[in-house]
Amino acid sequence: MRTAENWKEYTLLDASGGERLEQWGDIVLIRPDPQVIWDTPKTHPLWKKAHARYLRSKTGGGQWEVYRPIPDDWAIHYNDLTFHLKPMGFKHTGIFPEQAVNWDWMREAIENAGRPIKVLNLFGYTGAATLACVAAGAHVTHVDAAKGMVAWGKENAVSSGLSDKPMRWLVDDCLKFVLREQRRGNTYDAILMDPPSYGRGPNGEIWKLEEQIYPFVCECVKLLSDTPLFVLINSYTTGLSPSVMKYILGSLIKAEGTLSADEIGLPVQATGMTLPCGASAIWRGK
Repeated sequence: MRTAENWKEYTLLDASGGERLEQWGDIVLIRPDPQVIWDTPKTHPLWKKAHARYLRSKTGGGQWEVYRPIPDDWAIHYNDLTFHLKPMGFKHTGIFPEQAVNWDWMREAIENAGRPIKVLNLFGYTGAATLACVAAGAHVTHVDAAKGMVAWGKENAVSSGLSDKPMRWLVDDCLKFVLREQRRGNTYDAILMDPPSYGRGPNGEIWKLEEQIYPFVCECVKLLSDTPLFVLINSYTTGLSPSVMKYILGSLIKAEGTLSADEIGLPVQATGMTLPCGASAIWRGK
């Protein structure tokens, strides 16, 4: 497992009884997590002092139960990047902190490439990975079907002092965009994607990861340049193991390179152990 250990303003304080106790800057939140199947004593004092807890509904979805005043929007930093946060529907805050381990990896790969790197970020959400790549010197095309997420990413770029860097922010269905890029003859040195388990495009297109990830990656690899640097796939879908994603990359990318696949996770302050939070597969060019 690769662990996101370099946070200064985010801490996973504890995890028990199906929930995470997390500190985001000055804000303490309790959020559900299906991976937390153990029920150890909740002795950390901040369990009783959280600002808010996300409660799932038996009929689907859920809502935030607020205990202490919480701002509509606040910011935390990761190295030289700034991210705006807010409690959203379906328990999210605007970033996935475990992905910091991939932000660091991509920054190092781009900085050490010794050449200009064009990156395509698909299902780019609020732009954390985009900004990490841009800060390393890459030109990034960011694509997400949700207009609000793209606008949020632009706000993060401004706050990070990167808004004048080479970026394209596009609201589009990712597959349709990839197919248009093929027709235009555009290529990229690196492709990363964080596809949802299930989702809808701007025109109601349905996305089911298990059914569509392989044909989707088939189309994406056609956009790789003659000297590709990396392809990275993230997944939070139960049952889609790191090894499955690694196999997909190995079967589709014919250029010389190396493959790796791991769970990614966050250190739990209270126990010293690591909470698994997802998985990544990476093809790295020679």
